[in-house]
Amino acid sequence: MNMWDMNELFDLHRLRDLFLYDRDAPMLFSSGLFLWLFAAFFVVYVALQRRLTARLLFVTAFSYYFYYKSSGVYFFLLAIVTVGDFLIARLMAVERSSWLRRAWLFISVLLNIGLLCYFKYTNFLIDFVASLTGGTLRHYDIFLPVGISFFTFQSLSYTIDVYRRQITPLTHLLDYAFYVSFFPQLVAGPIVRARDFIPQIRRPLFVSKEMFGHGIFLIMTGLFKKAIISDYISINFVERVFANPGLYSGVENLMGVYGYALQIYCDFSGYSDMAIGIALLLGFHFPKNFDSPYKSASITEFWRRWHISLSSWLRDYLYISLGGNRRGRFRQYLNLIITMFLGGLWHGASWNFVLWGTFHGVALALHKLWMTVTGRKKGAQSHGIRRLLGVVVTFHVVCFGWIFFRNTDFSSSLEMIHRIATQLHPELLPQLITGYPVVFALMALGFLLHFCPDKWEAGCSRAVVRLPLAGKALLMLVLVYAVIQMKSAQIQPFIYFQF
Repeated sequence: MNMWDMNELFDLHRLRDLFLYDRDAPMLFSSGLFLWLFAAFFVVYVALQRRLTARLLFVTAFSYYFYYKSSGVYFFLLAIVTVGDFLIARLMAVERSSWLRRAWLFISVLLNIGLLCYFKYTNFLIDFVASLTGGTLRHYDIFLPVGISFFTFQSLSYTIDVYRRQITPLTHLLDYAFYVSFFPQLVAGPIVRARDFIPQIRRPLFVSKEMFGHGIFLIMTGLFKKAIISDYISINFVERVFANPGLYSGVENLMGVYGYALQIYCDFSGYSDMAIGIALLLGFHFPKNFDSPYKSASITEFWRRWHISLSSWLRDYLYISLGGNRRGRFRQYLNLIITMFLGGLWHGASWNFVLWGTFHGVALALHKLWMTVTGRKKGAQSHGIRRLLGVVVTFHVVCFGWIFFRNTDFSSSLEMIHRIATQLHPELLPQLITGYPVVFALMALGFLLHFCPDKWEAGCSRAVVRLPLAGKALLMLVLVYAVIQMKSAQIQPFIYFQF
């Protein structure tokens, strides 16, 4: 075989890999492959600016390709949910009988939650039954499709809103397929409500200078948070501590917890920033999904700022459906605990997530009780030293919860807490910082950027908007170069891909 044939064979292999799913290398926003593919996608997208149907078909097809590159053949689940809920909503809208409408809604819940339970919770339930009976049951080899928790919740919110007559059902399957599969938010959110997104689908394509510049700014900040801060401190410090907390002193475990608090925030909010930014470049507006959550002065405020699309979904479709605060204080506290218990279970089929969710539910109930005892009104803001104290306490309550969220077994969580409580050895901190200078520099930078005033971020966004196109391109190239210099041998998947 001559050199020409070898080069041609190599190119064919690369072309084949472009269209085949690789379980060890799912499609990520932070990968070089996606950046090149998105550049080509954007050229075609702009060319189809005045051809609405062709543009919707093209974006939907690309979204299914994106999901295939993320989860393989399980893209058919996305199609099942899409067609099923589209037809159910249509049938529900023309049905006058209230009990038949409830029956159709039940079928939609069964379809979405049934798929979610089978792929996510089958083996968890098998283990639970085995523990109750004292026997051993065989696990099934079930692959968890990426993003199934997000697109099932998103599609379910549509049928619930149709049932509540808050929206009218779509008449075109293509529009609904576009909504459910829209690739920027498909695999890790934010969970976009139909009432917010659907009215944008058939609007004339328009991307203002401000939208384009702010989109570029969000993509850059998201890439920086994910690929530089989150990935680096995770690989080089946080994973080592959580892998075996008994090998480390209390202060190392404490810094590991602080590091994980920053890692999961930068990872998930970084993905959300990139998703919102990419949507802006395509002419669509997504609501904010994170609002500097560690600035919160109470656990209630934290959940107004953290993963806003999920917490608002749980509030509107679960907490309120359970009765909310309409049936007395005790029932309100119980509803909060149940909601957060199920919210924890949504994150994963593991008792550590159940414990984490229940912990936050109890914390929310205790905060509501405290507000009642002290006579403080809902939404009241503290100021000065009182707010500072509230921020410090809330941050550490959240960090305590992260211990159980991150560890896969209860014993490791207890070991970590024991080390921090009894063997802190703060005198080792200077040695620890000098041993991991880049890690702690990035942690300091990450928390500094997180706690900086909101107007600073708005000012940086305006500065990027004002830059000429060449300036924006140069900034992006500098950031990509920095990512290449900092990245590990393998691209790290987003944490929320597993949920």
